[in-house]
Amino acid sequence: MRTLPLLALVLAASALSLGVGVRPLSPGIFWQALTAFDATDADHVTLLALRLPRLAAGLVAGAALGIAGTMMQALTRNPLADPGLLGVNAGAACAIVAGGLMLGLRDEGAMAALAFPGAALASVAVFALGGGLRGDAGPVRLTLAGAALNALLLSVVSAILLIRQETLDVFRFWVAGSLTQAAERPLAGMALVVAAAGGLALAVAPAVEALSLGAALARGLGVRPGRVQAAALAVVALATGAAVTVAGPIAFLGLMVPPLARRLAGHALRAELLVSAAMGAAILLLADTAGRVLIAPAEVRAGVMTALIGGPVFILIARRIRPGAMA
Repeated sequence: MRTLPLLALVLAASALSLGVGVRPLSPGIFWQALTAFDATDADHVTLLALRLPRLAAGLVAGAALGIAGTMMQALTRNPLADPGLLGVNAGAACAIVAGGLMLGLRDEGAMAALAFPGAALASVAVFALGGGLRGDAGPVRLTLAGAALNALLLSVVSAILLIRQETLDVFRFWVAGSLTQAAERPLAGMALVVAAAGGLALAVAPAVEALSLGAALARGLGVRPGRVQAAALAVVALATGAAVTVAGPIAFLGLMVPPLARRLAGHALRAELLVSAAMGAAILLLADTAGRVLIAPAEVRAGVMTALIGGPVFILIARRIRPGAMA
C-alpha cells in the first residue's frame, strides 16, 4: 500500500479546498485566521466559517462513501455496487426528509439519527430484492433492484419537499448532494460514526473475504454467513447514513473508488478499505473544488460533479461484465 502518495493526495485536495474558489485565499491567510482571527475580515470569515467546515464535511463524507462502496462490492461481489446507485443514499435521505419535514423535527441530532435506520432498511431491501439473501445476487439483478428502489425513494423525497413548499436549496441538497451546508451539519458526531463504521469494517473484513469463497466453504472455515452479512450491511448503513447527513445523497463515488483502491492495495480487503477511505475523501474534495470554479461565480454541486465523472465509469464497468455474470 502506497501510504505517502495517498497522504500527499489528501493533503493536496485539502489545500485546494481551502484556497480555491470565487475568492482565492493564500496559505498565509489561513495562518492569520487561526492565530489572529478578525471577524471583520472577509477572508478570515470565508475560511473559518465556510471553507473549513466544507473541508471537514468532504473528508467525512468522502471517507464514508469510500468505505461503504468497498464493503458493498466485497459483500455482493458486484463491481456496480454503490450506495448511491443501489438506493442506500436515497433511503437515508428519505428518512431524514420524512422525519424533518413531515414529523416536524428540527433538531440536527434527531434528524441525523433518522439517516441510519433509513440507510439500513434500504440496504437490506436492495440486498434481498437482488437475491443476496439466497446467494445469487448477479451484478445486473442487484443493480436493477437498486435502481428501482433508488428511483422510488427519490420520488418520495421530491414529493415531500414539493408539498411542503420549502426552498429550492433544500430540495437540491436532498436530491443532489453538496458540501455547501457543511457548517449546519453535526460534523464531529458523524466523524465518530464513520470511525466506528471503519473499525467494524476492518474487523469483519476477513470474514467477508471468506464469504467470497462460497457459503459452504465459509462455514467450513468457521464463518457464519448470516452474521457476517448483517455486520457488513451495518457498516454500509452507518457509513452511508453519516455521509448523507453531512453532504446529502452523493452518487457514484462509492462506485469509482474501490477499483482504484484495488489497484493500489491489491485484493486484501483491509488494505482496500483504508485506501478507499483516503481516496474517497480526496476525490470528493477535488470534485467540490472543481464545481466551485467551473462556472464561477455560480457553483456546480459536488453530487453533480461526481455524477459527471462516475457516469462514464459506470458504463465502462458495465461493458466489462461477462455475460455469464449477468443473472
